[in-house]
Amino acid sequence: MIYRAPMRARELDLPPGTGAEYGLACSVVGIGPGRGAKAARMVHRFATLPDGVFVWTRDRGGRFHLGRLAGEMREADSPEALAVGLTHVRPAEWLDRSFDETQVPPAVRRTFARGGRNLQRTHDENAERATAELWRVSAGSRST
Repeated sequence: MIYRAPMRARELDLPPGTGAEYGLACSVVGIGPGRGAKAARMVHRFATLPDGVFVWTRDRGGRFHLGRLAGEMREADSPEALAVGLTHVRPAEWLDRSFDETQVPPAVRRTFARGGRNLQRTHDENAERATAELWRVSAGSRST
């Protein structure tokens, strides 16, 4: 499975990529609190995703970053987390490198091009395979 993780809280009008840069710096993936039953379902879905799920995010410069969920959800109440509105976070392992649009699977590019602030699954088998291969090649190069 792969997910788009824009890390943009609904309550704050911050430039796209601001929350992603927080997530990259703190080795987390995060979502905002939201309101109502739909928000509660989104938080529950985020909390119950299995470790190892791939996530794509995009920084303020438009570069894509690939990571994997690596732990349980917790509430984040640090000044930095609150400043970007990401009150629910999960540990993540991010690759040391970023990718430009031409290096990212087309289905991933399309999910970001549609916009939106929600963590969202990208349902595309080719994108899943390509993402796993990018992870394998890039993560493997760290140990050499």
